[in-house]
This record gives sequence, structure tokens and C-alpha cells, in this order.
Amino acid sequence: MSYQYETHLHTSPVSACSIASPEEQVRAYKAKGYAGIIVTDHFVNGNSSCPRNMSWKKKMAYFVSGYEQARKEGDRVGLSVFFGFEYCLHGTEFLTYGLSPEFLFEHPDMDKLSIEQFSRFVRRHGGYLAQAHPFRDEFWIRNPGPIEPHLMDGIEVYNGGMPHMVNERAQAFAALHGIPMQSGSDSHSVELKFTSGISLEKKADNIFDIIKAIKSNAVGQITPYAI
Repeated sequence: MSYQYETHLHTSPVSACSIASPEEQVRAYKAKGYAGIIVTDHFVNGNSSCPRNMSWKKKMAYFVSGYEQARKEGDRVGLSVFFGFEYCLHGTEFLTYGLSPEFLFEHPDMDKLSIEQFSRFVRRHGGYLAQAHPFRDEFWIRNPGPIEPHLMDGIEVYNGGMPHMVNERAQAFAALHGIPMQSGSDSHSVELKFTSGISLEKKADNIFDIIKAIKSNAVGQITPYAI
């Protein structure tokens, strides 16, 4: 038996691009047989609907509300809900796990860190970061392409919103540099024909179980094709 986990998911209204409420996302993944999800709403330096003129504490209270609502619904229906976020710098984005909501409240202005600073910051505090859709090329991305391999702990080799060829490039890059791989739907809606993620042989009790499994290359990739 394996346990399926969504690694990349957004909720409305925290992520400005999402049209699915936290409760809707939880119920949808429960119905699909998933064991859990990681809520990775866009951080306040990305595509967030959080008002820019709020104090840091108010920003964080708004930001974590999607996760908190999802966790409450998860407790009700029996789905594990873990906390993460998608950090953004000039359009380049990083799935970040292992830093708690309480941690964010205590570290104002962490949204202003450079990629190098953010990588050191996350790791120093016991977190994990993986570059999301590393070969996405859009006008709003200042420097498209993957960052230096030593700055990341993992890399998204399948993203549900990317063309097959873009995902293939990410997979090849990860294999070339020996970077742990992960897959995710990048879900913004419950109307997904195919949901992605990773599979584990044992149920995860916390986010660190998932981090350990990814780093150990002990996860299966949930994709429409073999990886």
C-alpha cells in the first residue's frame, strides 16, 4: 500500500490565482484517495492577494489563513494537511517546507531575501526548498531556468501546469545534478483531470517525514508518464 500526497496546491483567496477554497481543495483530494496535501499558497512576495500596506503580523495572519482553514477541514474529513509556501523572487518560485506558521510571524521582512540568502535562511532553520517548474519561461520571470543546484534541496520534475517538454527538461536537469525529485499538480482548482504529487510507502505524520522521504529518493512520482 502507498500513500499519496499533493506537494503543490493553492487556495482562494490567499493565492490570487486560485479559484478553489481551502475546504474545496481538501474535500477534492480526500475524494481522490489522497492521504494528505501540502498547502503552498503564494507568499506575500508573489501572486498573493494579501494587501501590501498591512503590518507584518497582519500579513502573516492573512497568509496562513488558507492553511488553517484547510487543516480544520482536513481534521473533519480525515485528510492530513501540512504547511508550506511558494516563495517568489522576480518570478522564480520555490516550494518551501519545514518552516511553521509561527516561525513566519517571528521573521519580518523575510520576503525581501535574495535567492542565495533565502536558501541559506531556510536551511539554517531546518527547512527545505525545491525550485518549482524550473524551466517555465514567461515574461514576468527575470532569469528563467534553474538556479544553481547547490542552492536547492529538491526540484519539481513534474508540474501539472507545464507542457510535457518543460517537465522533461526539469527531469533531465535533476538527473544530471543528482537533485532529489518531486512532482505536484500546482492545483488552483478542483476541476483537475489529473492530480499529481508523490507517493510514500509509510504514512507521513508530519512535514518532516515528507522532506526526509524526498531527500532520500524514497518517493514515487505521480505523473501521467513514467519517471
